[in-house]
Amino acid sequence: MAEDKIWSVSEVNSVVRQVIDGAFMPFWLEGEVSTLRPNAKSGHVYFILKDSKAEIRATYFAGLNQISSLNVENGSRVEVFGKLSVYEPRGEYQFNVKAMRPKGLGDLFIRLEELKKKLSAEGLFDESIKKSIPPFPRRIGVITSPDGAAIRDFLQIINRRFPNINIKIYPSPVQGKGAELTLAKGVEFFNRSKCADVIILMRGGGSMEDLWPFNEEVLARAISKSQIPVISAVGHEIDYTICDMVADLRVPTPSAAAELVVASQDEFQNFIADSKRRLASAMELLIQKYRTRFHRAAESYVFKEPMHLVRNSQQKLDEIAKRMENTLNFSLERLQMKLAHSDGRLKALDPTAVLRRGYSVLIEKKTKRVITRPDVTEDTILTALLAEGSIDLKRIIE
Repeated sequence: MAEDKIWSVSEVNSVVRQVIDGAFMPFWLEGEVSTLRPNAKSGHVYFILKDSKAEIRATYFAGLNQISSLNVENGSRVEVFGKLSVYEPRGEYQFNVKAMRPKGLGDLFIRLEELKKKLSAEGLFDESIKKSIPPFPRRIGVITSPDGAAIRDFLQIINRRFPNINIKIYPSPVQGKGAELTLAKGVEFFNRSKCADVIILMRGGGSMEDLWPFNEEVLARAISKSQIPVISAVGHEIDYTICDMVADLRVPTPSAAAELVVASQDEFQNFIADSKRRLASAMELLIQKYRTRFHRAAESYVFKEPMHLVRNSQQKLDEIAKRMENTLNFSLERLQMKLAHSDGRLKALDPTAVLRRGYSVLIEKKTKRVITRPDVTEDTILTALLAEGSIDLKRIIE
């Protein structure tokens, strides 16, 4: 039996490339552009071409000018002409583009733009509603994958800058269908439990599809409702998601979040020392102020002659009492004069005074009618009211 051939990896990749190169003629391919990476030095462009179910890597050698003239960007739907091949060093098959023409915007990009417009109209991106990040948070809540490189980089920097700070991690997938729901629940958890002073949503870079959970409406609304400040540390510096736009602060990478959210221990100690100096200075000024007031008070006439203040107060009290007595007497005299005047008027109007002068008042006894005219019928009984008592009379007509 002949000895079996031992293949090297490069030999396998070379054979696969030859098979694929020979099996496919150049053809037109339609898809949506994602993860566009132009190289300005070489003029080459690398990107992913995808549809709703799959994706393929693509290269466009010396295609930078063509890409720029067509305004192709992430989300653009294009038709490309080229040939399927294999990139041997990594054993990846790819589509080598020879020509490109626009097809319109891709579905994901359209959805993203529509959601941006909707949330912007509702004010979720307004700077006026963004909360400030605490300068020295005691507790940091992190929502991310516990197995990702992002959290490892973050913790490494945190431990270097300020060891033993309280960090709570809410584990969540950061890509794939449904990841946005778990991410939103993480934001709600920290708000409900009140166990963090600041929340950080983080993951490393990736394609538009990988970062898509951070473009979902459910996560955007959870961030906007958060009472705790939220920092978005998603992707690399060139990546930008709706999560970045709604968050109170966007940083380009998880490492940048670690640098920003926690001051170094030296910076914190310098802050404490500076605060102590400023506090001591403020206390010294306050003590000096009250010391000066004390000396001025001690030198004042009041403290040297305290009985003088008492005598002045007694004299003022006597003056006030005298003024009150005079006012009371004057008011009493006025009231007595008014009473005498009213008494005189009452006496003048008293009908008994008229009767005492010899007058009388005739009243028909039956009807009690005062008689003012002589037209009283004969035998009518009248009562004459006198100054003292009354007399019954009878009318007699001769």
